Amino acid sequence: MNNKLLPQKLKELRKINNYTQDYVAEVLGVVRQTYSHYETGKRTPDAEALYKLAGLYNISIDDLMHLTMNVDRNISYDAPVPTQSSTDLAEYLEFFNDPANKKKYQFNTNLEREMLFYFDKISEEDKKGVAQYVATLRKEIAWARVDVRKLRYGDES
Repeated sequence: MNNKLLPQKLKELRKINNYTQDYVAEVLGVVRQTYSHYETGKRTPDAEALYKLAGLYNISIDDLMHLTMNVDRNISYDAPVPTQSSTDLAEYLEFFNDPANKKKYQFNTNLEREMLFYFDKISEEDKKGVAQYVATLRKEIAWARVDVRKLRYGDES
């Protein structure tokens, strides 16, 4: 929001409705000088004052603060392009909502399903590489646990 628009809007609305600064200040529960500072931009109304001003002028707070975007009906606005993550999510949901896959993967955890979904999307060669990586990682984790046992318990097994 442009900080200069609200003060102009407040002054314009007050004059259109033939209100005095004293009257608007009284409605807001502030002194006239405070309200005058709202119109000059020296101060910004708090949320409660904005709510009261919107009610006084019978407009939305969005309109009061110029947050509403004016849409030109003669221009075609394109929807945003779906991101890769939204496309992946749509494919993931479609894949696991397929009755055959629903039954096939019904006992897998969500993490396992996610891994299987992405695993299904890679080449056979890459699948072999992933399998080898996981096997190696599993061995490293097993050895790390053995090392931790040795440190904790002095166990040589």
